[in-house]
Amino acid sequence: MSQKKIFLVLVAITTVSFLLHHGGHLSWTMEAFRLGCSSMRFSFSTDGGSPRHKHTSVVFLKTHKTASTTVQNILFRFAERNNLTVALPVTACDHQFCYPRLFSSHFVHPHTTPPDIITNHLRFSRSEVHRLMPNDTVYITILREPGAMFESLFSYYNQYCQSFKRVPNGSLEAFLDEPWSYYRPEEKDAMYARNTLTFDLGGDKDRPSADAKMYAKRFAAEVERTFSLVMIAEYFDESLVLLRRLLSWDLEDVLYVKLNMRTASSKSSLSSELRAKIRSWNAIDAVLYDHFNASLWRQLNAIGLACVAREVQLLRRARDQLVRSCFGGRLPQLRSAAQITNKDLRPWQPSSKVAIVGYDLPANISNKSSGLPQEMCLKLIMPEVQYTRLLLRSESLRYRNRFPLRSSQQTLKRSGQRREISVLSSTQRPSGALGRTTRGNLRFTQQPIN
Repeated sequence: MSQKKIFLVLVAITTVSFLLHHGGHLSWTMEAFRLGCSSMRFSFSTDGGSPRHKHTSVVFLKTHKTASTTVQNILFRFAERNNLTVALPVTACDHQFCYPRLFSSHFVHPHTTPPDIITNHLRFSRSEVHRLMPNDTVYITILREPGAMFESLFSYYNQYCQSFKRVPNGSLEAFLDEPWSYYRPEEKDAMYARNTLTFDLGGDKDRPSADAKMYAKRFAAEVERTFSLVMIAEYFDESLVLLRRLLSWDLEDVLYVKLNMRTASSKSSLSSELRAKIRSWNAIDAVLYDHFNASLWRQLNAIGLACVAREVQLLRRARDQLVRSCFGGRLPQLRSAAQITNKDLRPWQPSSKVAIVGYDLPANISNKSSGLPQEMCLKLIMPEVQYTRLLLRSESLRYRNRFPLRSSQQTLKRSGQRREISVLSSTQRPSGALGRTTRGNLRFTQQPIN
């Protein structure tokens, strides 16, 4: 055998050994080479050098009714697997950072600082978030088509938002015919009734109509300067492809189950006329959505749509496999809150008119039979409110064990802050540590992809 052939054989053996050593992603990687999708090689560097480090400093601006709870769950689980600290709200803020008030670093529980990840609901303030996060933080958010989003907001918050409550018969059509007859800009919960995305991003939801179009364009440019990725709910899996690549994460890091969903009977169909009225009423949100939807597809085209389609296929296959492992070999059935036996898995119900469904793990599934830790399966389907409380307990325990004296001093300080914040509990609508110590990680057990 010639020296050249021997060299090529050694290179091939070394390459396969390297790929197997780094996560068992050989089948994905070989597919990537076949398609020319080099960055499908997950956490490997494209220059053949050392493995890329996963990016762990992330701010996800959790917007309302945009599939953001599902993204939040991905981030919660990633944080736990990688021993990261998630910033969580002080008790007075419930599970949101005192939304709808503009975010302040004072809203963060001291046992959860300095954070690696921020992902609970807040109204964005770049300067205040920057005070908490390192300079290399990656900022991400998600938007949804204005018609579908507004219909969801109207349904979800119809018993809380006064602009919706005063509409006769709870009619979306009636509201859109004469929105100014019902809408009060300064009223409590008014942020749900107009340009909610703009408000969440820290913008002016009630910009005068004469200036709204120019303001929307300027605001979109401002958002683009801050956020490295703006996901689009209608193209959720394609957005996850970009997210995974941006953060140099592995495929198992972005697997998910859809959370915080309404039943079909809680949804209303929208005519083209209603959609047009919603876009007109939410004109700034509409500009934002159009801008970032186009941006998303420019990024996907730059990767190559064939590569994106293949990676989406791999993602869905791995997701279904994970879910089947948790649910006894079958895909889970959606259940009403009353049907879910485990109270830690019951989603919050906004009103008797809207049913939010969730999941329950089969009672006869054990760690041994599923091949996965039951705790991992529970957290895959755990609603936002319960998961936030679980994380706070975990991070507070870790903090108190490491800093017992400091913890007692901060308890006194927090009691004073609680009076200063003065947040009305009715404002908090579910939407669904200074040092770190090692804690047990929840690891994804890699299974063959069929």
